[in-house]
Amino acid sequence: MPRYTFIMAVPLIQPTHLGLYCAAGDFHIDPWRPVPRAVITHAHADHARPGSDEYWGSHAGLGLMRRRLGKKAVLNGVDYGQTLRFGPVTVSLHPAGHVLGSAQIRVEHDGEVWVASGDYKRDVDPTCAAFEPVRCDTFITEATFALPVYRWPAVETVAADIDQWWRRNAADGRTTVLFSYALGKAQRLMAALPMERPGPIYLHGAVAPLTEDYREAGVALPDTHRVSEAPKDEDYGTALVIAPPSAAGSTWMRRFRRPALGFASGWMRIRGNRRRRGYDRGFVISDHVDWPGLLQTIEDTGAREVLTTHGRADELVRYLGERGLRARPLATLYGDDEESGENE
Repeated sequence: MPRYTFIMAVPLIQPTHLGLYCAAGDFHIDPWRPVPRAVITHAHADHARPGSDEYWGSHAGLGLMRRRLGKKAVLNGVDYGQTLRFGPVTVSLHPAGHVLGSAQIRVEHDGEVWVASGDYKRDVDPTCAAFEPVRCDTFITEATFALPVYRWPAVETVAADIDQWWRRNAADGRTTVLFSYALGKAQRLMAALPMERPGPIYLHGAVAPLTEDYREAGVALPDTHRVSEAPKDEDYGTALVIAPPSAAGSTWMRRFRRPALGFASGWMRIRGNRRRRGYDRGFVISDHVDWPGLLQTIEDTGAREVLTTHGRADELVRYLGERGLRARPLATLYGDDEESGENE
């Protein structure tokens, strides 16, 4: 009787103890441990980790990656849409719309196409290249806000609300302190504020250098001042101060007189989050895709299979499965900059 050998197909991209690995091209995508070759989606700490031998990322994000990974890191810049060859595998980077320089990674081998989205959003953002849908067979997507309740208002509306709140505080002589993630969100908020403002903008030490990286990349942002360079007797009465969430409740806050505290995050879509965290105001704005954008993106890719990572991965898998789309969660060690505070 003949004996048959069954060979299981190896996924083009699969999780290992080092990170997401493409064996055919011998490279990792956003590895969580040092590897010989790392292709990076963006410069947030959970996706760009130091220690690898060489890195590949978008030209637009090289300044941020250099700050993240250090001066000795071997960085290779790639234009959006430029084709790379790693052995028999073709790789290209495409805009993700998450933060400056963020990219989706398109991987093709033997006619099979996978796309690893990294983090992304579909909203218009003048501080980074807009998201570009990429057709593929398998789509690896984030699921940070993969619930129907998460739907983002227009950024212009949020910016107008922040401006009005700031003006009321300034009229009362209260410093306006807006907590926001240092990389991406802070710069997007500054770019969205009206040209005529009630006072100066001051930045926490975690926000200021990243803002300079944005300026050096050609992103237009309003004039700002560093809190660390202000006189000790600075009043801050009409100022807007942008700081990472980790600064809340710290001794750093003691310099501000009767501060009004706000938090800008997608998590503010749930009102109870603002009350539990002790903020006076919550503003709903996120650099992650919302529920309608997530479903639209999956449709736009034309993917036959969807792999979901971090956030509401299981809920998204269940929703897609009920609608006849093959989906499964993909175990990764990516965190959530919206949750962690991204305090670099």
